[in-house]
Amino acid sequence: MVSIRREEPGDRAAVHHVNERAFGRATEANLVDALRAADKALLSLVAVRDNQVIGHILFSPVTIGPGDENFRAAGLAPMAVLPEFQRQGVGSLLIETGLDECRRAGIEGLVVLGHPNYYPRFGFVPASRYGIKCEFGVADEAFMAMELREGAFRNREGTVKYQPEFDQF
Repeated sequence: MVSIRREEPGDRAAVHHVNERAFGRATEANLVDALRAADKALLSLVAVRDNQVIGHILFSPVTIGPGDENFRAAGLAPMAVLPEFQRQGVGSLLIETGLDECRRAGIEGLVVLGHPNYYPRFGFVPASRYGIKCEFGVADEAFMAMELREGAFRNREGTVKYQPEFDQF
């Protein structure tokens, strides 16, 4: 059975390993380490099975500008599951738990750069529907947004800016 919980300090090496294995490179693992070191992780969850961390998801603050500095938005990135546990619902559990936790924390909207065939099942739609663009040059269908509070993206047109750590990798 898989359980989802908040990342603990003792999970750091396992989280790094999960991200490195899932993406087949160190980039995303190093990004997680940098965001954590800069205290810019709003929410970091792990999926655990038999006392082993098998998945991870991170949410960090983003801005949509120009706009209200009090508007609370976050980027979902990265989300990783060890290859041998993929396609077993672990990623879905991480995302669903993350969405619930973000709502409880008062996050009003989320963005994600990801597979356009995967994230819509959770309620993500192309961010361009809200007049929102990504600061990185990406395909329209791969950059998605989701309102966690109804109407959150109304009159929020602009470019999403991620934390500076994203530029390092």
